[in-house]
Amino acid sequence: MEDLGILSVVPPLMAIILALITRQVLPALFVSIWIGASILSGGNIFTGFAKTIEHYIAGSIADEWNAGIIAFDIGLGGMIGIVAKSGGAKAIAEWLGKKAKNPKGGQLATWTMGLAIFFDDYSNTLLVGNTMRPLTDKLRVSREKLSYICDSTAAPVASMALISTWIAYEMGLLRDAFTTIGLDMNSYAAFIKSIPYRFYSITALFFVLAIVLLGRDFGPMLRAEIRARLTGKVVGDGATPLASKELTEMEIKEGTPLRTYNALIPVFTVIFMVIFGLYINGYNAIMGGENTELIARIKANPLAFTSVRDIIGNANAAVAMMWASYSGTIVAMVLVLTQRILTFKEAVEAWIDGAKSLVIALMVLVLAWSIGRLCKDLGTADYLVSILEGNISPRIIPLAVFILGCLIAFSTGTSWGTTAILMPIAVPLVYHLSGGDTGSLLFATIGAVFTGAVFGDHCSPISDTTIMSSMASASDHIDHVKTQAPYAITTAVIAAVVGYIPSAFGIHPLISIIVGIACAFTVVRVVGKKVEEIV
Repeated sequence: MEDLGILSVVPPLMAIILALITRQVLPALFVSIWIGASILSGGNIFTGFAKTIEHYIAGSIADEWNAGIIAFDIGLGGMIGIVAKSGGAKAIAEWLGKKAKNPKGGQLATWTMGLAIFFDDYSNTLLVGNTMRPLTDKLRVSREKLSYICDSTAAPVASMALISTWIAYEMGLLRDAFTTIGLDMNSYAAFIKSIPYRFYSITALFFVLAIVLLGRDFGPMLRAEIRARLTGKVVGDGATPLASKELTEMEIKEGTPLRTYNALIPVFTVIFMVIFGLYINGYNAIMGGENTELIARIKANPLAFTSVRDIIGNANAAVAMMWASYSGTIVAMVLVLTQRILTFKEAVEAWIDGAKSLVIALMVLVLAWSIGRLCKDLGTADYLVSILEGNISPRIIPLAVFILGCLIAFSTGTSWGTTAILMPIAVPLVYHLSGGDTGSLLFATIGAVFTGAVFGDHCSPISDTTIMSSMASASDHIDHVKTQAPYAITTAVIAAVVGYIPSAFGIHPLISIIVGIACAFTVVRVVGKKVEEIV
């Protein structure tokens, strides 16, 4: 492929700039993909247009993983539609409202739920956002705040969980990197040792907690919270929520009994089926593979922690999520029909309304995937990585890798793609420049790769998890990006200053974590303001 140099970063930057200026993410993404496809077509805009439609958009939809995510979203949206129409969502909101009687309580419940659903970031975002939205709306918490809490707990938790859909991917990257340098190190042990060095992810979780417990905000988020608290408008004037009124303003029939289990049972069905589906799918994948040692170990004790870890790590999460969403749909349908809350026709219409509510979000998601494919073809990440190449001190590598990971993930919108690019470069680089060090410098670099990628997930308007957070929370996507970015950038600065710089000089990561958490609370306390202080 021809080296396009700085031209390779033009399309993703155009997407970000146009989206922020026009507040219309769909045309911004489409135009940017068209520009990139035209660059690859030698400047021919007509060939570029055809390539945009045929190769990037249609190709993204045809991808097996992407198609599975689309099917999951449609199924979950339909299930939520039935739950909302049955009064189950309202019942949950009223029940939680008795426990969480103020905005702080509602936000704390959302944060706690975000930690609890640790096994997959997509499932986390969609379940937490959809479940907690009626409660936070009632408590006058802005949709921007809800989407921030969802987004800033999902990927950090899933990427560090001992059992999750991330684990096999992360271990695979580490195993390949170690093989490249001839290092005999257990990849799971390396994964565990890198967790204390995930400074951004850890600090992000506690930064959210600081915002919630102290009841303080700053920047665009403060203005959003003032609006919501004063006027009851959970979205701003002129906002375009990524979930339509079919779902967020669905009317419940008069006299409908409000029963919490009509929401809880379908939601728990989804959670159970995701875990069960991950296990079954992963088990079958391993048994159909050629790793005889792994097959023998799992056959010997399929329920051991290490076996469950490997099984879930080898699962196709998209398949498990599809099973889960349509299982939840069936359960929700059975509940409303057996209780005669809805007729069969009404239940089907509610499912369709719920599925329809996600059409705009799915269009954004497809275009986000398309620009990710485009960035790969343009060599965007390779160009950004080349900026780092050269003779540098090994003590600079963790910080440099973290910053570069942030830039790549922000520009391309993909955390997994970012880690796939950086890990094969970062690990050999730090290993050789440090004279074969396998201590803190190595694990700090590994942590920097993973958390730099997570930062991009939180800030980039073309990131699929950022889009899903807006979708699940029914927030305007650009408003979500604008309000979250100052918090994510502040967290990244804290992680860099008290985490990746000291760790390169041998400072124990626990000290950095404690100082980082203290900094998070201090920044929120000093810079943030309470809504009540202003109004």
